[in-house]
Amino acid sequence: MKKGTVVAIDTIEGQRAAAMLENGKLVDLLVDPTSDAPRPNAIYRAKATQPMKGQNGLILNLGNGQKGFLKQAKGIAPGTTMLVQVVTHAEPGKAAPVVNKLLFKSRYAIVTPNNPGINIARGIRDEEEQLRLREIAHEAFADAPENCGLILRSACNEAAEDDVYADITAMTQTANAVLADASGEPELLLDAPDAAEQAWVNWPDADEVIAEDECFETLGVWDHLYALGRTECLLSGGASMVIEPTRALVAVDVNTGSDFSLTAGLKANIATAKDLPRQLRLRGLGGQIVIDFAPSPKNERRTIETELRRAFKADGIDTILVGWTTLGHYELQRKRERLPLSEVISL
Repeated sequence: MKKGTVVAIDTIEGQRAAAMLENGKLVDLLVDPTSDAPRPNAIYRAKATQPMKGQNGLILNLGNGQKGFLKQAKGIAPGTTMLVQVVTHAEPGKAAPVVNKLLFKSRYAIVTPNNPGINIARGIRDEEEQLRLREIAHEAFADAPENCGLILRSACNEAAEDDVYADITAMTQTANAVLADASGEPELLLDAPDAAEQAWVNWPDADEVIAEDECFETLGVWDHLYALGRTECLLSGGASMVIEPTRALVAVDVNTGSDFSLTAGLKANIATAKDLPRQLRLRGLGGQIVIDFAPSPKNERRTIETELRRAFKADGIDTILVGWTTLGHYELQRKRERLPLSEVISL
Protein backbone atom coordinates (compact mmCIF):
# COMPACT_ATOMS: atom_id res chain seq x y z
CA MET A 1 0.00 0.00 0.00
CA LYS A 2 1.38 3.38 -1.03
CA LYS A 3 1.44 6.04 1.66
CA GLY A 4 0.26 9.59 1.08
CA THR A 5 -2.10 10.84 -1.61
CA VAL A 6 -1.79 9.00 -4.90
CA VAL A 7 -3.64 9.79 -8.13
CA ALA A 8 -3.97 6.85 -10.52
CA ILE A 9 -4.91 7.24 -14.20
CA ASP A 10 -6.14 4.14 -16.02
CA THR A 11 -9.14 2.89 -18.01
CA ILE A 12 -12.32 1.09 -16.97
CA GLU A 13 -14.15 -0.78 -19.69
CA GLY A 14 -12.41 1.37 -22.28
CA GLN A 15 -13.28 4.66 -20.57
CA ARG A 16 -10.72 7.06 -19.12
CA ALA A 17 -10.73 6.99 -15.32
CA ALA A 18 -8.89 8.67 -12.45
CA ALA A 19 -8.80 7.56 -8.83
CA MET A 20 -7.46 9.34 -5.76
CA LEU A 21 -6.28 7.25 -2.82
CA GLU A 22 -5.15 8.43 0.61
CA ASN A 23 -2.96 5.84 2.31
CA GLY A 24 -4.58 3.17 0.17
CA LYS A 25 -8.18 4.28 0.80
CA LEU A 26 -10.24 5.36 -2.22
CA VAL A 27 -11.50 8.89 -1.60
CA ASP A 28 -12.53 10.02 -5.08
CA LEU A 29 -13.19 8.52 -8.49
CA LEU A 30 -13.82 10.02 -11.92
CA VAL A 31 -14.92 7.95 -14.93
CA ASP A 32 -15.74 9.31 -18.38
CA PRO A 33 -19.37 8.61 -19.37
CA THR A 34 -20.07 6.52 -22.43
CA SER A 35 -22.84 8.75 -23.81
CA ASP A 36 -22.42 11.96 -25.81
CA ALA A 37 -24.86 13.87 -23.59
CA PRO A 38 -23.77 17.36 -22.44
CA ARG A 39 -21.29 17.12 -19.58
CA PRO A 40 -20.57 19.59 -16.76
CA ASN A 41 -18.30 22.53 -17.71
CA ALA A 42 -18.77 22.09 -21.47
CA ILE A 43 -19.47 25.40 -23.24
CA TYR A 44 -21.96 25.70 -26.10
CA ARG A 45 -23.12 28.36 -28.49
CA ALA A 46 -26.86 27.98 -27.93
CA LYS A 47 -30.08 29.34 -29.33
CA ALA A 48 -33.20 30.07 -27.29
CA THR A 49 -36.18 28.06 -28.51
CA GLN A 50 -39.02 27.61 -26.03
CA PRO A 51 -39.92 29.65 -22.92
CA MET A 52 -40.97 27.58 -19.90
CA LYS A 53 -43.17 30.13 -18.16
CA GLY A 54 -44.22 27.90 -15.30
CA GLN A 55 -40.57 27.24 -14.45
CA ASN A 56 -39.32 30.76 -15.25
CA GLY A 57 -36.82 29.22 -17.63
CA LEU A 58 -35.96 28.63 -21.25
CA ILE A 59 -35.23 25.61 -23.42
CA LEU A 60 -32.12 26.04 -25.57
CA ASN A 61 -30.90 24.28 -28.70
CA LEU A 62 -27.29 23.22 -28.08
CA GLY A 63 -26.82 21.65 -31.49
CA ASN A 64 -26.49 18.02 -32.55
CA GLY A 65 -29.90 17.22 -31.08
CA GLN A 66 -28.93 18.31 -27.55
CA LYS A 67 -31.07 20.57 -25.37
CA GLY A 68 -30.28 22.82 -22.42
CA PHE A 69 -32.42 24.45 -19.75
CA LEU A 70 -31.60 27.98 -18.53
CA LYS A 71 -33.18 29.22 -15.30
CA GLN A 72 -34.06 32.85 -14.66
CA ALA A 73 -34.31 33.58 -18.38
CA LYS A 74 -36.78 36.46 -18.22
CA GLY A 75 -36.48 38.84 -21.15
CA ILE A 76 -34.60 36.46 -23.46
CA ALA A 77 -36.56 36.11 -26.69
CA PRO A 78 -36.73 32.89 -28.75
CA GLY A 79 -34.07 32.93 -31.44
CA THR A 80 -31.50 34.68 -29.24
CA THR A 81 -27.99 33.24 -29.52
CA MET A 82 -25.82 33.05 -26.41
CA LEU A 83 -22.91 31.21 -24.82
CA VAL A 84 -23.82 28.81 -22.02
CA GLN A 85 -22.00 26.35 -19.77
CA VAL A 86 -23.38 23.04 -18.54
CA VAL A 87 -23.83 22.95 -14.76
CA THR A 88 -24.58 19.30 -14.11
CA HIS A 89 -25.70 16.10 -15.79
CA ALA A 90 -29.28 16.05 -17.02
CA GLU A 91 -31.81 13.79 -15.38
CA PRO A 92 -33.24 11.12 -17.71
CA GLY A 93 -35.52 12.66 -20.33
CA LYS A 94 -34.72 16.24 -19.34
CA ALA A 95 -32.59 19.04 -20.81
CA ALA A 96 -29.14 19.68 -19.40
CA PRO A 97 -29.08 22.50 -16.79
CA VAL A 98 -26.94 25.40 -18.07
CA VAL A 99 -25.94 28.93 -17.03
CA ASN A 100 -24.94 31.92 -19.14
CA LYS A 101 -22.25 32.95 -16.66
CA LEU A 102 -19.10 31.23 -17.94
CA LEU A 103 -16.02 30.12 -16.00
CA PHE A 104 -12.76 28.90 -17.55
CA LYS A 105 -11.19 26.78 -14.83
CA SER A 106 -7.67 25.34 -14.78
CA ARG A 107 -5.28 23.97 -12.19
CA TYR A 108 -4.03 27.35 -11.00
CA ALA A 109 -6.54 29.92 -12.20
CA ILE A 110 -10.13 30.68 -13.18
CA VAL A 111 -10.93 33.21 -15.90
CA THR A 112 -14.20 35.02 -15.12
CA PRO A 113 -15.93 36.84 -18.02
CA ASN A 114 -17.92 39.93 -17.03
CA ASN A 115 -16.30 39.94 -13.60
CA PRO A 116 -13.07 41.96 -13.94
CA GLY A 117 -10.23 42.16 -11.45
CA ILE A 118 -7.52 39.85 -10.16
CA ASN A 119 -8.35 38.00 -6.96
CA ILE A 120 -6.39 35.50 -4.88
CA ALA A 121 -7.80 32.52 -3.00
CA ARG A 122 -8.34 33.19 0.70
CA GLY A 123 -6.16 30.23 1.58
CA ILE A 124 -3.09 32.11 0.34
CA ARG A 125 -2.45 34.46 3.25
CA ASP A 126 1.26 35.24 3.00
CA GLU A 127 1.57 38.83 1.72
CA GLU A 128 4.84 38.21 -0.13
CA GLU A 129 3.31 35.21 -1.90
CA GLN A 130 0.25 37.28 -2.82
CA LEU A 131 2.51 39.97 -4.29
CA ARG A 132 4.49 37.38 -6.26
CA LEU A 133 1.35 35.87 -7.72
CA ARG A 134 -0.15 39.25 -8.63
CA GLU A 135 3.00 40.14 -10.56
CA ILE A 136 2.81 36.85 -12.48
CA ALA A 137 -0.89 37.33 -13.15
CA HIS A 138 -0.59 40.91 -14.41
CA GLU A 139 1.97 39.82 -16.98
CA ALA A 140 0.32 36.55 -18.02
CA PHE A 141 -3.17 38.08 -18.16
CA ALA A 142 -2.17 41.09 -20.23
CA ASP A 143 -4.01 39.82 -23.33
CA ALA A 144 -7.17 38.90 -21.46
CA PRO A 145 -10.57 39.34 -23.11
CA GLU A 146 -12.28 42.65 -22.37
CA ASN A 147 -14.10 42.83 -19.04
CA CYS A 148 -12.67 39.51 -17.85
CA GLY A 149 -11.23 38.80 -14.42
CA LEU A 150 -8.94 36.20 -12.91
CA ILE A 151 -9.03 34.15 -9.72
CA LEU A 152 -5.77 32.60 -8.57
CA ARG A 153 -6.58 29.28 -6.91
CA SER A 154 -5.01 27.97 -3.71
CA ALA A 155 -2.92 25.52 -5.77
CA CYS A 156 -0.84 28.55 -6.85
CA ASN A 157 0.66 28.79 -3.39
CA GLU A 158 4.43 28.32 -3.79
CA ALA A 159 3.93 26.84 -7.28
CA ALA A 160 6.70 27.42 -9.83
CA GLU A 161 6.43 30.76 -11.62
CA ASP A 162 6.68 29.17 -15.08
CA ASP A 163 3.87 26.72 -14.28
CA VAL A 164 1.49 29.43 -13.05
CA TYR A 165 2.36 31.71 -15.96
CA ALA A 166 1.80 28.96 -18.56
CA ASP A 167 -1.49 27.94 -16.96
CA ILE A 168 -2.89 31.49 -16.94
CA THR A 169 -1.73 32.06 -20.51
CA ALA A 170 -3.39 28.87 -21.74
CA MET A 171 -6.69 29.68 -20.04
CA THR A 172 -6.56 33.25 -21.39
CA GLN A 173 -6.11 31.96 -24.93
CA THR A 174 -8.98 29.51 -24.49
CA ALA A 175 -11.28 32.22 -23.15
CA ASN A 176 -10.33 34.55 -26.02
CA ALA A 177 -11.13 31.87 -28.60
CA VAL A 178 -14.49 30.91 -27.11
CA LEU A 179 -15.74 34.43 -26.40
CA ALA A 180 -14.84 35.52 -29.94
CA ASP A 181 -16.96 32.71 -31.39
CA ALA A 182 -20.35 33.73 -30.01
CA SER A 183 -22.14 34.11 -33.36
CA GLY A 184 -23.49 31.30 -35.48
CA GLU A 185 -25.57 28.17 -35.22
CA PRO A 186 -25.77 26.07 -32.01
CA GLU A 187 -22.53 24.16 -31.48
CA LEU A 188 -20.21 22.70 -28.86
CA LEU A 189 -17.33 25.18 -28.48
CA LEU A 190 -15.37 23.76 -25.55
CA ASP A 191 -15.70 20.13 -24.54
CA ALA A 192 -15.81 19.07 -20.91
CA PRO A 193 -12.49 17.85 -19.49
CA ASP A 194 -12.01 14.10 -19.39
CA ALA A 195 -11.28 12.23 -16.15
CA ALA A 196 -7.50 12.71 -16.39
CA GLU A 197 -7.88 16.45 -17.05
CA GLN A 198 -10.31 16.80 -14.16
CA ALA A 199 -7.84 15.06 -11.88
CA TRP A 200 -5.11 17.48 -12.94
CA VAL A 201 -7.34 20.50 -12.30
CA ASN A 202 -9.10 19.37 -9.10
CA TRP A 203 -6.48 17.27 -7.28
CA PRO A 204 -3.35 19.46 -7.26
CA ASP A 205 -2.05 18.28 -3.88
CA ALA A 206 -1.27 14.67 -4.78
CA ASP A 207 2.07 13.32 -3.61
CA GLU A 208 2.33 11.07 -6.68
CA VAL A 209 0.58 10.62 -10.02
CA ILE A 210 0.68 7.19 -11.68
CA ALA A 211 -0.59 6.95 -15.25
CA GLU A 212 0.01 3.37 -16.32
CA ASP A 213 -2.02 0.51 -17.76
CA GLU A 214 -3.23 -1.80 -15.00
CA CYS A 215 -2.26 0.59 -12.22
CA PHE A 216 -5.81 0.26 -10.84
CA GLU A 217 -5.06 -3.41 -10.33
CA THR A 218 -1.67 -2.93 -8.70
CA LEU A 219 -2.90 -0.13 -6.42
CA GLY A 220 -5.99 -2.01 -5.27
CA VAL A 221 -8.53 0.32 -6.90
CA TRP A 222 -10.48 -2.61 -8.30
CA ASP A 223 -11.05 -3.99 -4.80
CA HIS A 224 -12.67 -0.68 -3.87
CA LEU A 225 -14.77 -0.72 -7.04
CA TYR A 226 -16.11 -4.20 -6.29
CA ALA A 227 -17.11 -2.95 -2.82
CA LEU A 228 -18.99 -0.04 -4.43
CA GLY A 229 -21.02 -2.60 -6.36
CA ARG A 230 -22.63 -3.71 -3.09
CA THR A 231 -25.35 -1.79 -1.29
CA GLU A 232 -23.92 -2.57 2.16
CA CYS A 233 -20.96 -0.49 3.39
CA LEU A 234 -19.06 -1.78 6.39
CA LEU A 235 -18.22 0.74 9.11
CA SER A 236 -15.99 0.68 12.17
CA GLY A 237 -17.02 -1.40 15.16
CA GLY A 238 -18.99 -3.91 13.10
CA ALA A 239 -21.69 -1.39 12.10
CA SER A 240 -22.87 -0.89 8.52
CA MET A 241 -25.04 1.28 6.32
CA VAL A 242 -27.06 0.16 3.33
CA ILE A 243 -27.28 2.67 0.46
CA GLU A 244 -30.11 2.00 -1.99
CA PRO A 245 -30.92 4.41 -4.84
CA THR A 246 -34.55 4.49 -5.96
CA ARG A 247 -36.26 6.51 -8.67
CA ALA A 248 -37.37 9.19 -6.19
CA LEU A 249 -34.56 9.28 -3.63
CA VAL A 250 -31.53 7.57 -2.11
CA ALA A 251 -32.32 5.62 1.05
CA VAL A 252 -29.62 5.04 3.69
CA ASP A 253 -30.27 2.53 6.49
CA VAL A 254 -27.85 2.37 9.44
CA ASN A 255 -27.32 -0.82 11.44
CA THR A 256 -25.32 -1.43 14.62
CA GLY A 257 -24.40 -5.00 13.71
CA SER A 258 -23.41 -7.22 16.61
CA ASP A 259 -22.86 -4.34 19.03
CA PHE A 260 -25.72 -4.26 21.54
CA SER A 261 -24.18 -1.77 24.00
CA LEU A 262 -25.99 1.38 25.12
CA THR A 263 -23.74 3.51 22.91
CA ALA A 264 -23.99 1.28 19.82
CA GLY A 265 -26.50 3.52 18.05
CA LEU A 266 -24.49 6.70 18.51
CA LYS A 267 -21.25 5.06 17.42
CA ALA A 268 -22.85 3.66 14.25
CA ASN A 269 -24.52 6.96 13.44
CA ILE A 270 -21.33 8.98 13.85
CA ALA A 271 -19.41 6.48 11.71
CA THR A 272 -22.11 6.87 9.05
CA ALA A 273 -21.98 10.66 9.20
CA LYS A 274 -18.21 10.62 8.68
CA ASP A 275 -18.20 8.21 5.73
CA LEU A 276 -21.45 9.06 3.95
CA PRO A 277 -20.07 11.95 1.83
CA ARG A 278 -17.30 9.71 0.49
CA GLN A 279 -19.72 6.91 -0.32
CA LEU A 280 -22.15 9.22 -2.13
CA ARG A 281 -19.28 10.86 -4.03
CA LEU A 282 -17.79 7.54 -5.17
CA ARG A 283 -21.20 6.15 -6.16
CA GLY A 284 -22.16 9.34 -8.01
CA LEU A 285 -25.39 9.73 -6.05
CA GLY A 286 -27.30 12.95 -5.53
CA GLY A 287 -30.78 14.39 -5.27
CA GLN A 288 -32.86 13.68 -2.16
CA ILE A 289 -31.07 11.55 0.46
CA VAL A 290 -33.05 10.08 3.38
CA ILE A 291 -31.12 8.52 6.29
CA ASP A 292 -32.70 6.10 8.73
CA PHE A 293 -30.16 6.33 11.56
CA ALA A 294 -29.76 3.56 14.13
CA PRO A 295 -31.95 4.01 17.22
CA SER A 296 -30.46 6.50 19.70
CA PRO A 297 -31.84 9.05 22.19
CA LYS A 298 -33.13 12.34 20.80
CA ASN A 299 -30.58 14.26 22.86
CA GLU A 300 -27.86 12.75 20.66
CA ARG A 301 -29.26 14.24 17.46
CA ARG A 302 -27.24 17.44 17.77
CA THR A 303 -24.02 15.42 18.00
CA ILE A 304 -24.95 13.42 14.89
CA GLU A 305 -25.89 16.54 12.94
CA THR A 306 -22.64 18.26 13.93
CA GLU A 307 -20.68 15.34 12.47
CA LEU A 308 -22.79 15.46 9.31
CA ARG A 309 -22.15 19.17 8.83
CA ARG A 310 -18.43 18.75 9.38
CA ALA A 311 -18.20 15.87 6.91
CA PHE A 312 -20.23 17.48 4.12
CA LYS A 313 -18.48 20.83 4.52
CA ALA A 314 -15.21 19.12 3.61
CA ASP A 315 -16.83 17.17 0.77
CA GLY A 316 -16.86 19.81 -1.97
CA ILE A 317 -20.20 18.88 -3.58
CA ASP A 318 -23.08 21.24 -2.76
CA THR A 319 -25.28 19.58 -0.15
CA ILE A 320 -28.15 21.09 1.84
CA LEU A 321 -28.79 19.53 5.26
CA VAL A 322 -32.57 19.78 5.48
CA GLY A 323 -32.97 18.26 8.94
CA TRP A 324 -34.95 15.70 10.92
CA THR A 325 -38.40 14.55 9.83
CA THR A 326 -41.33 13.85 12.14
CA LEU A 327 -40.60 10.12 11.73
CA GLY A 328 -37.03 10.57 12.94
CA HIS A 329 -35.28 10.32 9.57
CA TYR A 330 -32.71 12.85 8.38
CA GLU A 331 -33.00 14.48 4.93
CA LEU A 332 -30.33 15.93 2.64
CA GLN A 333 -30.51 17.53 -0.78
CA ARG A 334 -27.35 16.97 -2.83
CA LYS A 335 -26.33 18.39 -6.20
CA ARG A 336 -26.34 15.82 -9.02
CA GLU A 337 -22.78 16.62 -10.02
CA ARG A 338 -21.96 13.17 -11.37
CA LEU A 339 -23.65 10.29 -13.08
CA PRO A 340 -24.40 7.27 -10.90
CA LEU A 341 -21.41 4.96 -11.03
CA SER A 342 -23.71 2.07 -11.91
CA GLU A 343 -24.61 3.88 -15.16
CA VAL A 344 -20.98 4.43 -16.13
CA ILE A 345 -19.42 1.03 -15.44
CA SER A 346 -20.63 -2.52 -14.79
CA LEU A 347 -20.48 -3.27 -11.06
